[in-house]
Order: sequence, then C-alpha cells, then structure tokens
Amino acid sequence: MNIYNLTRDEMEEYFLAHDSKKFHADQLFSWLYEKRISSISDITNIKKELLDQISVDFSFSKLKLVQVEKDVDVCKYLFELNDGEHIEAVLMMHDYGNSVCISSQVGCNMGCKFCESGRRKKVRNLEAWEMVTQLLMIEEELKNRVSHVVVMGIGEPFDNYDNLLKFFSIINHPKGLAIGARHITVSTCGIVPKILEFSNFPLQINLAVSLHAPNDKLRNEIMPINKAYPLKELILALDTYLKKTNRRITFEYILLAGVNDSEECALELAKLVGHLNCYINLIPYNETNNLQFKRSNTVQIMKFYDILKKNRLNVTIRREFGSKISAACGQLRSKKEEL
Repeated sequence: MNIYNLTRDEMEEYFLAHDSKKFHADQLFSWLYEKRISSISDITNIKKELLDQISVDFSFSKLKLVQVEKDVDVCKYLFELNDGEHIEAVLMMHDYGNSVCISSQVGCNMGCKFCESGRRKKVRNLEAWEMVTQLLMIEEELKNRVSHVVVMGIGEPFDNYDNLLKFFSIINHPKGLAIGARHITVSTCGIVPKILEFSNFPLQINLAVSLHAPNDKLRNEIMPINKAYPLKELILALDTYLKKTNRRITFEYILLAGVNDSEECALELAKLVGHLNCYINLIPYNETNNLQFKRSNTVQIMKFYDILKKNRLNVTIRREFGSKISAACGQLRSKKEEL
C-alpha cells in the first residue's frame, strides 16, 4: 500500500496496531504533508525500528511527471501512473490563489457526447494517493501552495466514491494539505444515489452538477446518464441535498451552438432550477478536432445569460482558461499518444 493512501485516522490505527503511540500519526502526517520528505530516512522523531516496519509495509512513491504545458495563468500536467496509464491535471492561477483541477479516473464511462475526456472508456479508478500526489507534485513544481481544488478532470468522481471521500479527508486535514472544505469542489454528472449519500458527508465540500440541458429529451441525447437518472429524480435528490446541507449548488451548463443554447432552453432552465438555492455557471464550449459540436457565438451566449438574469437566477459566464493548450473544461485526456 502507498503511504499517501492513508487518512490521519487510518494512520493512527496502524500505529496502535503496532503497539505504538497514536501521536505518531500526527508526526508522520506532518513529515509527509508539511515537511514534504523525499525519503523515510528523513524522519527524525520516530524510532528506527518503527520506521523500518513502515518502510516494509508502505511505498512512498508518487506519480511520474511526464510533461508540463504552460499558457497565461494556466499549466497542464501530464502524469504517468505506476501501471503506465496517463492522466492530466490543470493549475489555474487566480487573484485569490492557485486552483487545481484533478482527475479521478483513467477514462470515463459516462459517455457525455460533447466531452473529449470521456471518449476513452474507463480503465480504472484512481486510488486516493494518486489524487493526493497530483496536488503534491504540482505544488513541488510550482513552488507555491495550492489553495483550491476542483475534482472536475478526467472521470466521474461519484463513480469513484470511496477513494474520493478518502482524498477529501487527507487534503482537508490540518496536518495534511489543510485545504479548507469550502475551497474544495466536486462535480458530478448526476449519479443520484451518490448525491443523496454525499448529503450526509460531514465536510462542507462544494457540489457542482453538470446539467447541460433543461429537459430529458435533450439531456438523454447528449448525456446518457440521464436515462438512468432523469431530471425529475436528479432535482428531487438535489432538493434533499439542500435541505440537509444548506449548501448552495452550482449548475454547470456548456453552451453548444444550435443544441442547447436557444432562448427556449434558457426559459426551460430557469423553470427547472429557479426554486433551488443555486448558482449557474455558463461555459462557452471548447471545441476539439474529434467532436462535431460547435461553440455558441457571443450574441447567443449573452441572450441566454440575460434570460436567466431576468428570471432572477444567479448566473455567470465562466472565464476561459487553457484552451490553447487543451487544458480547458472537457478537453483533458488520459492517453499520452493523443497529446
């Protein structure tokens, strides 16, 4: 097992199982995430006999950083996993801090028609340590702290639910990466049972829902997940989530020319979500060579935006990041040979 796969509580259990003091868990967490040791031999306040046992029981390996591409305020990182698979993550530098969009799977089974990241079927889930070390290695390369995390890269996070929650626990812990829960966002295409389960999660992680269509007919065409969990079920689950958490939801809505960007779609969207405590993030589509969808023009985007505003919805148009290096929303890939 990889040492970066352990939560603080799991680390404490490990030490107690080896007749050691539970405070060693805080010490080891501090060495891993605050002091950023490169070798177990760097640890000076835990007995050698115990360190020898830890080195037998755990690997301290990280991912292999293969490539970094840079644009204005954006860096895209290509990582190689231990089994030779590849994933990407993106760093976005904002005025308020450094935000990283990480991947949660190799490939994706959700099959959203407009998404480059989903063209490759899911190979496997990422383990928690593979998500954690994306952040660690980006901080090492950046030589600065990551303050915000979004799980919106390759994969459907709620299709990797247990590893996702473990990842949140590690990066949120004060002796882990100490990233505040309200600075962490997870995006789902709408897996209803997991949304309901997530409503009971104690950390105040932000929830975003990839909506992209205001009715079942259209959503079935561009997002196959809707056939399993249609909009009525999704909205009911989000009602439950809001009642339990009192946390505002973000709806992501990619604008596709001639598909979901009509004035009628805007009015339908306002009717669908207008009763919810929500925020709508309109996303100009990032075109790729492999998919036929086109970006809505600026006039149509503004018409859509104005209709939502007139219906008293909180709405913004997402600032674009990284399209020149294929690092924008929906453009990440998990195969080195595609780059």
